[in-house]
Amino acid sequence: MPNERQDSRFLTEIYAGLTTFFTMAYIITVNANILTQSGGTCICSGTDSNDPLCNNDAPYRRCLLGLNRDLITATAVISGIGSIAFGFLTNLPVALAPGMGLNAYFTFQVVGYHGSGAVSYRLALTAVFIEGCIFVFLSLIGMRQWLVRIIPSSIKVASGVGIGFFISEIGMSYSGIGLISGGVATPTSIAGCPPQYLDPASGTCTSHNMTNPTLWLGILCGGVLTTYLMSYRVKSAIIIGISLVSILSWPRNTQITFFPNTTEGNEMFSFFKQVVHFHPISQILSVQDWDISRAGSHFVLALFTFLYVDIIDATATLYSMARFSGVVDPATGDFPRSTLAYCTDAIIISIGSLFGCSPVTAFIESGAGITVGGKTGLTAITTGVCFLISMFFAPIFSSIPPWATGCTLIIVGYIMMRQVVSINWGYIGDALPAFITIITMPYSYSVAYGLIAGLFTYAILNGLIWVTTVVSKGKVQPPDTDLREYWTYKTWGRELPWFVRLTQKKLWFRGEGGRWTERMPSDAGTESRDNDISLKSGITGITASARASN
Repeated sequence: MPNERQDSRFLTEIYAGLTTFFTMAYIITVNANILTQSGGTCICSGTDSNDPLCNNDAPYRRCLLGLNRDLITATAVISGIGSIAFGFLTNLPVALAPGMGLNAYFTFQVVGYHGSGAVSYRLALTAVFIEGCIFVFLSLIGMRQWLVRIIPSSIKVASGVGIGFFISEIGMSYSGIGLISGGVATPTSIAGCPPQYLDPASGTCTSHNMTNPTLWLGILCGGVLTTYLMSYRVKSAIIIGISLVSILSWPRNTQITFFPNTTEGNEMFSFFKQVVHFHPISQILSVQDWDISRAGSHFVLALFTFLYVDIIDATATLYSMARFSGVVDPATGDFPRSTLAYCTDAIIISIGSLFGCSPVTAFIESGAGITVGGKTGLTAITTGVCFLISMFFAPIFSSIPPWATGCTLIIVGYIMMRQVVSINWGYIGDALPAFITIITMPYSYSVAYGLIAGLFTYAILNGLIWVTTVVSKGKVQPPDTDLREYWTYKTWGRELPWFVRLTQKKLWFRGEGGRWTERMPSDAGTESRDNDISLKSGITGITASARASN
C-alpha cells in the first residue's frame, strides 16, 4: 500500500512505545518536582522576616506535598492524552510531554521560587493557554511549516545532531548517571561523587570524584549491558537495562538505594510502597486567572517568551524527530500531516495549562523508540497508554532513578549523531553554521539557542558573501562556491499552503506517477483532471545536475 510505513511491525511498534515510555518516564517526577518549586496555588504569607519564602513553614510545606502529588497525576495525564492524540492524528512515533527547560523557565523566571516572581502561577498558566491558541493560528496559516522549510538543509541536519549531543549531556549530568557537573575553574568538570561530597552552592564535587556507586551501576548495567545486548540485536535491550538498574536501586540501606534515610527519602519510600495508588487532582485543575492587568507588561513578556522559545524549540524538535524517523520528503523538506502535527502540538499546550502544567512539546527522548524500530503513530499511542496507566502506578514509575535512564540518553545521542555525515562539510557557508548549531545546543542547554546561533551565523556569513558577489558582479566568489547547497525563500515546493489552494479551488491533490493530479470538490465522483503539474526532483538533485552540465 502506498501509505504504509516500510518495515513497520505491530510488535515492534509496541516495543518502541514501551522503550520511549521507560526512557521519558522520569518526566513524571522531574516535572512535578520543578513545578512544585513555583509554589503553585499554595499561598506563602511571607510574614516571617526570617523565612520570607516559607521554606520552613509547616502548613505551606504540607500544601506543597499535595501540590507535588497533583502535578505527578497531571503530568501523566497530559503526557498520555498528548501522545495518544499525536500518534493517532499524525501517525508519527513522537511522544508529547511537558518540556524540560520550559518548565524551569516557567518556575524560576516567570512565577519565581515559591511565587516570588512578577507573575502568579495562575496568570502564568493563562499565558501558556493563550500561547497554545496562537500556535494553532500560526500552524493553520503555515507559519510554523514555513519556518521549518526556510531553514537551510545542513542546519536542519545539524539540529538533530545537536539534540543528540544535548540529550547525551543530560544523560551524563546528575539528571542521568552523574558523570559530569558544572565546574568552578572550567565550564564543566568530572563529577561522579556521592551526594554528601557535592558543594550545594556550585554543584561541583569537593572530593571523591568517580566513586559514586550509582554512577557505576548506571554505566555497567544501564550502559555496558544495554549496548552489549544491542550488539546482538536484542530488541528489549534498553528496557532490560532500565529495569535492572531500577530494581537494584529500590532496596533501602544500600549504597545504591534510591530511598536514602532522610525525611525526603522516607516520604518517597512511603509513596513507593503503595504500589497502586491514584491521586486525584485537587489544587491545580483549571485555575487560570484571566485578569491579566495584574501583571501587565510582565504577563506580555512571559507570553511572548513562551511563544518565542516554543516556536523554535518545539518546531525544531518535532522536525528533527520526523527526520530521524525517516518520513521527511527530501523534495519538499516537509513530512506527512505536518499542519495537523503542529496544530495537535499547539492544542495540547493549551490543554496542558488546564491541568496546571507548563508548555507541552515533542520529546527528544522519542528518539529512543525510533532507534529500536518505531515508525508509526502506534509507537506514540503505546507510550501514551503507558502514561495513563502510570497514573495508577505513580509510586512505581516515579521511583525510576535518573541513573537508570542516563546511559539510555547517551546511547540515543550516539544514534542521532550518525546523521552528521549528511551535512555539507565541503562549503564553509553551510558547514560552519551547522557546526555552531551542533555545539551551541549542549553548551547553552537549549535547542532554541542552538538553532538561533546557527541561523545567525548562516545569515551573516552568506549575506556577506552574497553582497561581495553582487558588488563585484560575480568576479569575486569563494573558490568552492559550486559546492554550496541551494537555498531559496520560496519554500512551498510542490504544494502551496492549504488556504492558497482553497482560493484557487485546488484543495485536494493526489500523486500519480510523478505528477500531481488536481481534484476539485465538485469532482468527487468523477475522473480526476490531470493538470500536468510535474513533480520536481529534490533541490539537491537539480543543483547537482546543473553543476554536472557545467
